[in-house]
Amino acid sequence: MSLQVVWFVLWGVLWAVYFVLDGFDLGAGMLYGFLGRNEAEKSAVRRSIGPVWDGNEVWVLTAGGATFAAFPSAYASLFSFLYTAFLLILFALIFRGAALEFWAKAEGASWTKTWDLVFGVASLVPAFLFGVAFGNLFRGLPIDASGYHGTLLGLLNPYGVLTGTFFVALFAVHGALWVALKTAGELGARSLRMARELWSYLLILAAGFLVASYFSTGLAANYLRSPLWAAVPVSAVAALFATHIFIVKKRAFAAFLASGATILMVTATGLVGLFPNLIPSRTDPASSLTIYNSSSSPYTLKIMTVVALVFVPIVIAYQIWVYRVFRAKIDATEGAEENY
Repeated sequence: MSLQVVWFVLWGVLWAVYFVLDGFDLGAGMLYGFLGRNEAEKSAVRRSIGPVWDGNEVWVLTAGGATFAAFPSAYASLFSFLYTAFLLILFALIFRGAALEFWAKAEGASWTKTWDLVFGVASLVPAFLFGVAFGNLFRGLPIDASGYHGTLLGLLNPYGVLTGTFFVALFAVHGALWVALKTAGELGARSLRMARELWSYLLILAAGFLVASYFSTGLAANYLRSPLWAAVPVSAVAALFATHIFIVKKRAFAAFLASGATILMVTATGLVGLFPNLIPSRTDPASSLTIYNSSSSPYTLKIMTVVALVFVPIVIAYQIWVYRVFRAKIDATEGAEENY
């Protein structure tokens, strides 16, 4: 296996882990105004993600850094072609953090309501735009020998919007299950009911995504060429239905794990179909950026592999420790100082 293939796999793993981890706090933020019916419950939702949300975002920085170091040409092109979309994601993530920090810095209904709204919108926007961005990568961008010929509005094509909406639904269910897992009493029960209701919409969007991906993208080619890879989307479907089964049985932890597995397998489904492309062209296949024509030198990839083997386990160990320390359930009837 070449180092380019190894780093494509690692690149995909980093994005998948980011979607699983930041996906649940984005989902909790999206549902924040619906789950919390009073200030105590809203505080409980914030406290459920407060100790971990910024650590979860480390993975998007790692994924971006890995793209820059392993596939610099693809990094330069990707952040040029999708600059506006990624800038909107960045601003949304900044405002989401600001909402969590500033909410309790002053008193007054207008102050808290403003930051409540910012928190919800700033959680929704990244989920949707990440889906739009990856949907357009799956579909292919309008690239030829003279460059990129797309616009921000062009990214909002039916398939891109469908993928963005699918991501929103994935993260919403994941977030509802996280709140159900982390909070006690009526808030936890309500979150589990919300996850069950949202799952029906997620199923419809998942079916639409699979059908649209077959007709609107070239992802199916790798699966038709090597049918054994069909185990990946089949696993995604199985994890999706397992999520529903565990929700019905009111097993929040198992449902949350199954939801995380669904996100992992959905991401893997897209990346297996994308391989070996990083930025495929739908107008001129010869202009596509692949792991072979956009990678760093073998020496750079070797150094990066050593660095990853040393530091990624440290990051994983640290995050496991954080989740263990803050594993206790949160009671919405008990107040607590919020300081993140």
